[in-house]
Amino acid sequence: MKTEPDNQKPAEEEQSFRDSIATIDEQGKRVWMYPHKPKGKYYSMRSYLSWVYLILFFTLPFIKVHGEPLFMINILERKFILFGMIFWPQDFFIFGLGMLTFIVFIALFTVVYGRVFCGWACPQTVFMEMVFRRIEYWIDGDANYKKALDRAPWNREKIFKRTAKYSLFFLLSFLIANTFLSYIIGVDEVIKIASEPISQHVGGFIAIIVFTFVFFMVYSWFREQVCLIVCPYGRMQGVLLDKDSIVVAYDYVRGEPRHKYKKNEVDRKGDCIDCGLCVKVCPTGIDIRNGTQLECVNCTACIDACDHMMESVNLPLGLIRYDSEKGIAEKKKLKFTTRMKAYTVVLVLLIGLESFLLISRTDVDTTILRAKGMLYQEKSETQISNLYTIKTINKTREQLPLVLKVENMPASVELVGKDLVLKPEGVSEGEFFIVLNKKDIVDRKTKLEIGVYAGGKRIKTVKASFLAPVNH
Repeated sequence: MKTEPDNQKPAEEEQSFRDSIATIDEQGKRVWMYPHKPKGKYYSMRSYLSWVYLILFFTLPFIKVHGEPLFMINILERKFILFGMIFWPQDFFIFGLGMLTFIVFIALFTVVYGRVFCGWACPQTVFMEMVFRRIEYWIDGDANYKKALDRAPWNREKIFKRTAKYSLFFLLSFLIANTFLSYIIGVDEVIKIASEPISQHVGGFIAIIVFTFVFFMVYSWFREQVCLIVCPYGRMQGVLLDKDSIVVAYDYVRGEPRHKYKKNEVDRKGDCIDCGLCVKVCPTGIDIRNGTQLECVNCTACIDACDHMMESVNLPLGLIRYDSEKGIAEKKKLKFTTRMKAYTVVLVLLIGLESFLLISRTDVDTTILRAKGMLYQEKSETQISNLYTIKTINKTREQLPLVLKVENMPASVELVGKDLVLKPEGVSEGEFFIVLNKKDIVDRKTKLEIGVYAGGKRIKTVKASFLAPVNH
């Protein structure tokens, strides 16, 4: 009878671990995670990257360009500012295409590098593991101390530590809530909410309180469940990943069969000494030796833990490492597959189109239409006029006086009422007549090209039609 080699992956019937997740027991109750504090090369790299991320997160709302935030996503007023450039509802197709480009980028990135974003750049992971979890280690101690503290009676020490920890958690959540709201309505509005009477900013005050409690509950209680239940990205990776994708993986070819380490042993089996440290440091409680799983966020804590043990027993590092399934099974290097090439082509095309739209985007949008219900007016024996309406949107932060000129034939423009002046970031509407000499009109419908000038510079040319009787 043919038997499977000892270093082969578990058979399908042995993979019952995939029927449930580590954070839920058989009764469907929450299993609280007590991950040990990781340390190592990758954890240090993530720490440095997190400092950069946190500095950017808390300082960007205060950076302004021409008096406006560098970034602002104001959904309420439908005003979006990216890198100091204002996008209004009329520019939504550019913003939408940018979001589509970002989604394609995430898909391509996941196909090649797996769930690296989750472990290294996701705000949930950065704040949970690099801020809140560190405070918890500092106050409660490592996993064993925290577990003992949770089970201990409510004595003076426990009350003091719980009060200190959750007070810090709440203050941090309040700070994050204010910063998060600054990206939506602007830091100036948040300062007004904090400094002026609550009665003047009831909605903003309620928003801050709600966001604070949401962040507090997420980081003090919900924690890894956000990645497992709320975030759709973990489920997306099941569709996007293939055997060529780079993931945090256990080298079962080298590691199996597992055995307990014995010093100076002669007949050594696999390199995995079954210490279980890779499981103990995992924030979602998985055993990476079972293969890629939904709960894995690629945080690399298991890599650091395994490398530390391998170094301690004088075995080669990299038993758990960044690699692909094919790379482990067949010892093959990563190849640029057809699917990766297709994603890249689509991504390059989308970036090119997005760049063109951004470059060709005008600061002033102008719409000129003939007035409804009116044909033409006999201004005199030699002239005919048409009435037009104009609507302009100023996307700049400057006040712009507008001048209208007919470019393709002799004509005069007569404004109805006051001059056209665009307020900063405002919308203006008006009416004007275009007057043509009868001798210049040869068709019932004449095509006009109307130049829109601001500060002596033509910013746009709008086409319109001029109606007149043929036999005049």
